[in-house]
Amino acid sequence: MAGKIVILGVFVADTAYRADRQPRMGETILGNSFALGPGGKGSNQAVAAARSGGDVHFMSRLGDDDFAQMALKTWADAGVTAAVTQDPDSFTGAAYIFVEEATGNNAIIVCPGAAGDISAADVEAQRDLIEGASVFVTQLEQPMEAARRALEIARSSGVRTILNPAPAAEIPAQMLALCDFVTPNESETEGITGVPVKTLGDAGAAADVLLSMGVGAALITLGEQGVLYKDREQSVHVPAVVAGPALETTGAGDAFNGGFATALAEGKDPVEAVRFGCAVAGISVTRAGTAPSMPSRAEVDALLAAETSKD
Repeated sequence: MAGKIVILGVFVADTAYRADRQPRMGETILGNSFALGPGGKGSNQAVAAARSGGDVHFMSRLGDDDFAQMALKTWADAGVTAAVTQDPDSFTGAAYIFVEEATGNNAIIVCPGAAGDISAADVEAQRDLIEGASVFVTQLEQPMEAARRALEIARSSGVRTILNPAPAAEIPAQMLALCDFVTPNESETEGITGVPVKTLGDAGAAADVLLSMGVGAALITLGEQGVLYKDREQSVHVPAVVAGPALETTGAGDAFNGGFATALAEGKDPVEAVRFGCAVAGISVTRAGTAPSMPSRAEVDALLAAETSKD
């Protein structure tokens, strides 16, 4: 039986603008389209994990406004159990997302709102929930103090811990040492290790630095090149799982992390879990949006079965 996944993070309402290019400072340009939808790394990961088959509980803070109602509906529809408080004196987070029409590449500004006030005390109030998990996941959109306390509680209870170190930030070595798995992309990897990641060899060198900093395993996500997984016993390059042409890459990292957590909670070995996460991400990039792009378990299983039949 699969274990419970607990995710600490932020919900934001994504305001996504598609245009041929970004405007320069002081310039106004016409865009091609606009969309409003649910987002936030932690929330996206919770939706990805739940839709791919996980028993997911999401810890966060919201305002008491229309965007909060969007959050609660998003989680209910995906099967995520909400462990949140609402603050009427603040606001629910929002994000500006620019998407380059020709490539699907993106640039993002996040305002976390009430979730920016998540404290270590909020985490302590959910201690029982964290201690009862099989897998705990967090990122860095909420205050680092809260993320660190949650990792401490999880680690002391034997819960497997995943840190997605995004957005990029300076992370204390003591915090990295609480992480069974760290899942940075190329730029986040460079920010933590100082090693620029342009090739698989670079990723391996950076992973060695992460291991020397105390993490249990480094999972460096490489976009179209897939993921480099490295722990103290093995180094494995897991290729990307392609489901079709990429439309938008905004939620790919969150899709991967959510899928990886689900597979771990089901007892899959880490490399197998990485492949499962790659399949979740591979489907998500063929669709617009973040949370709305997350695939169902049936879709993920079908893609992996099709990939296996090619081997």
